[in-house]
Amino acid sequence: MNLSKQQLWEKFQKNYTEYPSLGLAVDLSRMNFKDSFFPSMEKRVEKAFRAMADLEKGAIANPDEHRMVGHYWLRNPALAPEPSITKEIEVTIQSIKTFSGQVHAGEIHGKGGPFKNLLLIGIGGSALGPEFVAHALGKPKADKLRFYALDNTDPDGIDQVFAEIGPELSQTLCIVVSKSGGTKETRNGMLETKAVYRTSNLNFAEHAVAVTQEGSELDKLATAEHWIRRFPMWDWVGGRTSELSAVGLLPAALQGINISDLLEGAKACDIATRTDNVTCNPSMQLSLAWYRAGNGKGDKNMVILPYKDRLELFSKYLQQLIMESLGKEKDITGRTVEQGICVFGNKGSSDQHSYIQQLRDGLNNFFVTFIEVLQDREGSSPEVDPKITSGDYLEGFLLGTRQALFEKNRESLTLTIDRVSPFSVGVLIALFERAVGFYASLVEINAYHQPGVEAGKKAASIVIQLQKEVLEYFGANKAKTSTAAQISAAIKKPDEVETVFKICTHLAANKGRGIVRTPTQSPTAATFMSI
Repeated sequence: MNLSKQQLWEKFQKNYTEYPSLGLAVDLSRMNFKDSFFPSMEKRVEKAFRAMADLEKGAIANPDEHRMVGHYWLRNPALAPEPSITKEIEVTIQSIKTFSGQVHAGEIHGKGGPFKNLLLIGIGGSALGPEFVAHALGKPKADKLRFYALDNTDPDGIDQVFAEIGPELSQTLCIVVSKSGGTKETRNGMLETKAVYRTSNLNFAEHAVAVTQEGSELDKLATAEHWIRRFPMWDWVGGRTSELSAVGLLPAALQGINISDLLEGAKACDIATRTDNVTCNPSMQLSLAWYRAGNGKGDKNMVILPYKDRLELFSKYLQQLIMESLGKEKDITGRTVEQGICVFGNKGSSDQHSYIQQLRDGLNNFFVTFIEVLQDREGSSPEVDPKITSGDYLEGFLLGTRQALFEKNRESLTLTIDRVSPFSVGVLIALFERAVGFYASLVEINAYHQPGVEAGKKAASIVIQLQKEVLEYFGANKAKTSTAAQISAAIKKPDEVETVFKICTHLAANKGRGIVRTPTQSPTAATFMSI
């Protein structure tokens, strides 16, 4: 799109909207759509607004699981369709504040004294939101508790976290987050943590809190072992939209973050994004920009570029929110559509030295979402050049990169927030949650289920079961050398020879597993033996 500076300024004036009550501005002027685009989408937009209104009123928005979707009620409990839900939310928020106050005062403490650290054990939505908020709003010298997380079932990663915690284990409060209590990665993290506490002659239960659904495996375990406290998760809140439930509010409050401001920011954004006037609705503006950029089919990737270190994890958080919600094979009628938007990102101005080169000169298969933060820091800044600060350079790199991309017909939109604060982070969370919901309606998919995730879990469980059979074979054939093909034939799984090979290779690479690999000229003909 070849526009003069004057033409671009005129387009900016038409496509730049400020939302003073949110401390937010949205600029769509670098997106390639004509003035007729918004009117052409009127019917789809009206349908999306109706669907969102029904969802907030408690309609069954996830028919295959027959449940409501109520994350919007978390920041405005009065919207909940049932008084009992309203009360549950209000009681939970108050109990989080009370509990956090007791921890901060040392009334609730570990064996080693007042808690200094919190260790979140979860995965996916049970970790990404809390990690993003902790990184965005944490203040190392002022945090009430230092934040750590086990968000994977990687043994080396687990070791690194406990090495960082070191001798303060007895002053570390553990929060185990799992709706069902059966999520393997979270369960493994919990069991590994229990083992570390046991080795240190500490009672894990005296340092543990559960966030889970009532009656779950985790709920039963925490009750039986007399954990410090249990906080609820509800079936009407999905993991990727759970940051403003106990999942995210509890660790944030314990860290010392003002969760009331976090909730108020989200509530204010919800109010602003309920308007059916597209030009005054930032979430609908985003979803329409996504639709236009990708032709309603996700043809272009979304690149998230926050020019603020504190927002570095925002792209990681949005990967789950957007890709798990929108990456669907079928639409709501069962028709195969293979929808989705691929999300990736880094941070500015690090990007000037990494992948901006490709964004400007390589494949034009993306659009950028710049996130601009007006406040550089809480105090004043020294000059690094006459009358120029480091923050001025950061702003210059943002505006320069945006212009450089525009000159090569690379689309971008820019979100501007006044500052990074609990309120503004709440705004960003709510802004994208509703944009995802709107976009799903525009392309007629269900944003609130995740059949692909469940398929992956089932496939993983099959691999684990196969490994048990392989180990049974080794147990019955001590000191016998066998190839993967021989083992798979012996356990009557000849079609699984590749997986058997990978399992045996992994076992042999780890101490204490009792499996030895003997290489051969052909790698896949290697033999394995139990010792």
